[in-house]
Amino acid sequence: MQFDLTNNISWQLGYRGRVAVFIDGNNLFHAARFHNIDIDYNKLLRVLLGDGRLLRAFFYTGVDAGAERQQGFLLWMRRNGFRVMQKELKTFYDGTRKANMDVEIAVDMLSLAGRYDTAVLVSGDEDFVYAVNAVAYKGCRVEVAGFRSNSAPKLIDVADYFIDLGEIAERIRKEHSHPSRCYEHPLEAELHRPVIVPVYLPQNGDGDVERHIIEAAFEDSISQFTAEVDFIRITDDD
Repeated sequence: MQFDLTNNISWQLGYRGRVAVFIDGNNLFHAARFHNIDIDYNKLLRVLLGDGRLLRAFFYTGVDAGAERQQGFLLWMRRNGFRVMQKELKTFYDGTRKANMDVEIAVDMLSLAGRYDTAVLVSGDEDFVYAVNAVAYKGCRVEVAGFRSNSAPKLIDVADYFIDLGEIAERIRKEHSHPSRCYEHPLEAELHRPVIVPVYLPQNGDGDVERHIIEAAFEDSISQFTAEVDFIRITDDD
């Protein structure tokens, strides 16, 4: 089954019914950064929903309690149809900061199984293999969305269908009216300053970088607070 390139929002997958979307925010951010793509979450949600009915769209992320701007982005996400699930970042002995949301995602997928017909997991993390299998055993269709080069082969194999975000990058990419206005990665900001300040970037993709998901996205999204947007109606109807 292939994505219908003639239609922006329709997946040629047959009946999908009620759809629940589970987005691993940190995993998606780092994969998108690797491919140099700034995600427009409204576009992403509409593409993943296709012709189904949205039951819930969850966005899981770690937050820095001391970063006030983060709340603006989270508010924007809530106003655009997402149920934000957050956990405060913890500082580890090596100085990295991390908030692991894998358990929350797996529990929510299993708890809602039966309320939805199709689950879309946006992550490439191999740790979700067991959860995907468990949901499938309950009779639900499970799709995995991610960038193929950043997704675990075992996770792709257990999914009923794999949505390669790299193949539809232009449909989910954010359009910047001021592309140089903000930086999503601490290293980018440093490269544009006359005085270079050392920045610690964890090799495993975790840590302080995660809070830039929220801060940078907020810079581009705050202008949409007062703009007219097309909301996706969320329903719990059977």
